[in-house]
Amino acid sequence: MSRILIIDDEPRIRGFLCRALEQAGYQADAASDAIDGVRRAAAGGYGLVILDLVMPDLDGRTALAEIMRVQPVQAVLVLSCTADVETKVQCLNLGARDYLTKPFSLAELIARVRARLRDAAQQSEIVQVGALTLDAGRLVANRGGGPVPLTRLEFLLLKALMERGRGSATKSELLASVWGIEFDPGSNVVDVCVRRLRAKLGFSLIETVRGEGYRLAP
Repeated sequence: MSRILIIDDEPRIRGFLCRALEQAGYQADAASDAIDGVRRAAAGGYGLVILDLVMPDLDGRTALAEIMRVQPVQAVLVLSCTADVETKVQCLNLGARDYLTKPFSLAELIARVRARLRDAAQQSEIVQVGALTLDAGRLVANRGGGPVPLTRLEFLLLKALMERGRGSATKSELLASVWGIEFDPGSNVVDVCVRRLRAKLGFSLIETVRGEGYRLAP
């Protein structure tokens, strides 16, 4: 049974989510404030954290950043009434796996919970293409020169490219698979992440395919 932590200061929302998740077959714990939620998440053992952003004791983005600092592979789904794109981008860049706005459909929430838990399970593996390996448990890559620490987004982007083999991936495809939501195709978040990977693992690692996107070099 997967354990899920709910961090939300609204008693009605906490109770509703706990009942819904337990009926769906999950074990649900709840924290009524961000500081307690961060403490519980930092202790580990949760397959997913559902995090509200607007709480009186600590801004949700600060709480998210702290959770990702101490548990860098923790799956977090942000559930918030804040719907602007800038906040969504900030949260996804901080490490959230998904973002759902209130009010929400219970069926969609449960579907997203299942998807995020499935993603987390699939990432518990070693991925290898040629001399390049990815360790999902430690979030490190090795191209033959020793382990190199990656952020969660760098890891997910490199994994998405590795899964393509020699095939290329468009920016839109990478945005959907790594960041989890639809972005403006003109967004440069993919380019920024690629530059960071090249800086860490060598410029020759990833090729730019003109008019298409990116692919791993041979």
